[in-house]
Amino acid sequence: MAYTHCRRQEDELRVIAVVQARMGSTRLSGKVLRDLDGLPVLGWVIRALDQCRLVDEIVVATSVNPGDDEIERYAAAAGVSCVRGSEDDVLARFCLVLDEHPADAVVRITADCPLVDPALVDQVVAAWRTDCSWDYVATTLVRTLPRGLDVELVSASALRAVDEAAQGFHRQHVTSLLYSEPDERRLLGLSVAPDASDLRVTLDTAADWEALVAMVASLGNRVAGWQEVVAFLRSHPEIAAINSEVQQKPIDAG
Repeated sequence: MAYTHCRRQEDELRVIAVVQARMGSTRLSGKVLRDLDGLPVLGWVIRALDQCRLVDEIVVATSVNPGDDEIERYAAAAGVSCVRGSEDDVLARFCLVLDEHPADAVVRITADCPLVDPALVDQVVAAWRTDCSWDYVATTLVRTLPRGLDVELVSASALRAVDEAAQGFHRQHVTSLLYSEPDERRLLGLSVAPDASDLRVTLDTAADWEALVAMVASLGNRVAGWQEVVAFLRSHPEIAAINSEVQQKPIDAG
């Protein structure tokens, strides 16, 4: 495939990381502000993103639901901006972030992934900066990383186009229309080897919490690279087994 390079210089392109967060959760309410070894889960995410070299700004995107006031307060205390919008229409919430914080591309991170790797984020952003005609760059098109280390980047123009077309559950999942109906869109997937997609380091259930607490007890309260996380779980199968039976909710379940 021939690459079409951007007319603008790479260092002129503005990329923001948007952390999708809310207190409501059908399986583990309040999970994003749970204290994980002295730091809220959301704080782990913000700390990791703050180490990215290629992200220009971090913005927390939460809802206008009063229950999410705590998230806005924590974002302010952490020194990052917070934009509040619809609780159910998350895609509209992301577009509101773009309205208030203009950028050329958005990195989507969910606040229930405390072990996000800033080096992975930078790799995704670097791939897009090299050729910004990509509409979507992600580690999830072919899943080879543990669930919970996901990184997605969508160009601002593609996000606006999806906002005009998306309906139903696609508005909750922000990027799902891009990869489920990829016609005429330019998608780039990044994968790693060996495959570690059987592992799980996201936070959605009580079993996930138990596994994360056990991991952090050994790895410590710090940012760890994905290779270290995978190596740890391979060498500690008893910890990997804690949440190995957790099933991810179907995308159309909301």
